[in-house]
Amino acid sequence: MMDRQKTSSKNKSLYLICSILICFSFLFFFKYFNFASEIASGIAGAVGLNLHPKTLAIAQPAGISFYTFMTVSYLVDVYKGKIKAESNFAKLSLYVSFFPQIIAGPIGRAPQLLGQFFEKRDFDAAKAESGLRLIMWGYFKKLIIADSLSAYVDSIYSSVYDYFGMTFIITSLMYTMQIYCDFSGYSDIAIGVARLFNIDLMENFKSPYFSRSIKEFWSRWHISLSTWFRDYVYIPLGGSRHGELKKNRNILLTMLASGLWHGANWTFIVWGGLHGIYQVIEGLFWTRSGEKKDRQTGVASNVIHWALTFILVDIAWIFFRADNFSDAFYVVSHLHSGVILHFAAAWTRMLTDFGITGLDLLKLTAPVILLVIYDFISLKKDISTEFSKVPLLVRWPIYIALTVWVVTTQLNGGTTQSFIYFTF
Repeated sequence: MMDRQKTSSKNKSLYLICSILICFSFLFFFKYFNFASEIASGIAGAVGLNLHPKTLAIAQPAGISFYTFMTVSYLVDVYKGKIKAESNFAKLSLYVSFFPQIIAGPIGRAPQLLGQFFEKRDFDAAKAESGLRLIMWGYFKKLIIADSLSAYVDSIYSSVYDYFGMTFIITSLMYTMQIYCDFSGYSDIAIGVARLFNIDLMENFKSPYFSRSIKEFWSRWHISLSTWFRDYVYIPLGGSRHGELKKNRNILLTMLASGLWHGANWTFIVWGGLHGIYQVIEGLFWTRSGEKKDRQTGVASNVIHWALTFILVDIAWIFFRADNFSDAFYVVSHLHSGVILHFAAAWTRMLTDFGITGLDLLKLTAPVILLVIYDFISLKKDISTEFSKVPLLVRWPIYIALTVWVVTTQLNGGTTQSFIYFTF
């Protein structure tokens, strides 16, 4: 209805609003009903009313947040005339539910994706190999790094009041790497599987932990989601078109919405709010010209900006991971306890809390160091493309060695956890 020429602009807007409301009503019911009920109960109690929250014990459909956002972006793009409405329901369903990305993205866009499904696609051996290479790298991130770190992170966050200081610092660093490897690992697998069918999905991560500002971080982290919020929330709110004050308001609202999208919990909202505040402060102190000038001053300035950005992101992840706000605040307020004045004792206490030795920690860190080196080189070079130029007799032994490493790790006591973003 929205792409018909005879349909008035007013009716098109009405169709768009109704369609979006229907999409989000399902998302609200399954994901936010209980949260909203608890908030309503709390507000009623504050004004003296006795209102018991109504909660529903229902299973949330897998990937509902992702395919809801894909559907909404499709509707808006049809409304704006970027694409024609798809009259074949089966084709539209394939776009919304393409199996590699349905659970946890990347969030596809109809203009880039729909056409690929229905054009003639010949088998591309080079693309298939790159897909397999990406799949294996994704499993390396997930099984070797993320799942190995998750056991230690979960043990600390299950009883945060028993720990302090160095234990929290190392735990927060572990989770920072865990969530990156877990989610970027899934994205690599999804993109790689799509390539086996000669389908290109958008890149979702670009070495985000080497960002030198929070704004740059969001241009490198979960790119399909950050660009979705930019195009369908931030810009419609007015973007940066109506002065600095409204621009900052729009940034905060967009990041709060991003936090709420991740889950019905105040910790996610605080996490989104922190990233919004970070960006507002950046805008106040680092103008575009100033930021460019800073980046031209040399290595020292870049390192300082990188370190500050990484620390801020790391602190925000504490709220993302904690079970509730009280736990998160306790962790943040006790990060420094006993570290500066008694570093050696704090380090020993940390190893005891984790139940590991220094050598165990080194073994745990080695794959992370490999990933960090990979991401650093990726800032300047496309490693996958460069590696495809390596002679066949060299490439395949490396593929086999990496595969054996992943498989034997799992067969010899490796832990397997579900992907973190499956819950979103």
